[in-house]
Amino acid sequence: MKTEWKKLIIAISLPLAVGGVSALLTSGAMQSFESIAKPPLSPPAWLFPVVWTLLYLLMGVSSYRVWVSPSELAKKQNALFFYLLQLAFNFLWSLIFFNAERYLFAFFWLIGLWVLIYITERKFERIDKLSGYLLLPYLVWVAFAGYLNIGIYFLN
Repeated sequence: MKTEWKKLIIAISLPLAVGGVSALLTSGAMQSFESIAKPPLSPPAWLFPVVWTLLYLLMGVSSYRVWVSPSELAKKQNALFFYLLQLAFNFLWSLIFFNAERYLFAFFWLIGLWVLIYITERKFERIDKLSGYLLLPYLVWVAFAGYLNIGIYFLN
């Protein structure tokens, strides 16, 4: 597959921009977050932006591969619709969790996000196996985030 650089840059930039805007909008809530009780296995704060950046890069490459695949247009559009929907859920979770501090609601929102990621992964995999596989670390990380989220709810 020949690389279409403009599309690749767009595909990678979209999730990175969503993550960047989310980080900007939640940055004021980080002091409050640092002071709350967290469950065992909570990673150090510096790890979150590193992991999210890698996940956003994987999402971008994954969506690019679907976008440029020779698969039928309707199938690609449907898969990319779910991709964009899960990206919106991802963005809004940060605001619900960090800014609104609605930890229980954020947990249920996160379950919805996980389901959307799973649907996206399955649809991507049917179009391009590697695209689906690239979303698996994201699926695992969001499951782990669910553990952290519900732990924070019960501890606070």
